[in-house]
Amino acid sequence: MAPITLYGIKNCDTVKKARKWLEDHSVPYSFHDFRVDGINKTLVNNFLKQIDLETLINKRGTTWRKLSDEEKEIKNKTQAVELMIKNPTIIKRPVLELNNKLIVGFSDEIYESIKR
Repeated sequence: MAPITLYGIKNCDTVKKARKWLEDHSVPYSFHDFRVDGINKTLVNNFLKQIDLETLINKRGTTWRKLSDEEKEIKNKTQAVELMIKNPTIIKRPVLELNNKLIVGFSDEIYESIKR
């Protein structure tokens, strides 16, 4: 099986569910914690090659709600990338990378397909 990387933040409940699922199903993976391991333009731009901005930015979370109205007015991709680097918790989690494909969020059904 190709290497799997799970991106997120260790104390996020959805990331915890994804990690537990991977461990319970003996799926080897590496974990990239945005707070510990960092985030940069290259990583965010790689995400945006496969994931549209509306999917990648979590507008339902507390980080988004705490932003100023000015920060919430994303006018272009460059501004969005800078916002995510400055506020990595704004990225919808988890992001799972497998075979150069990215999956955002967690569900048993979607993760079930990675075992095949």
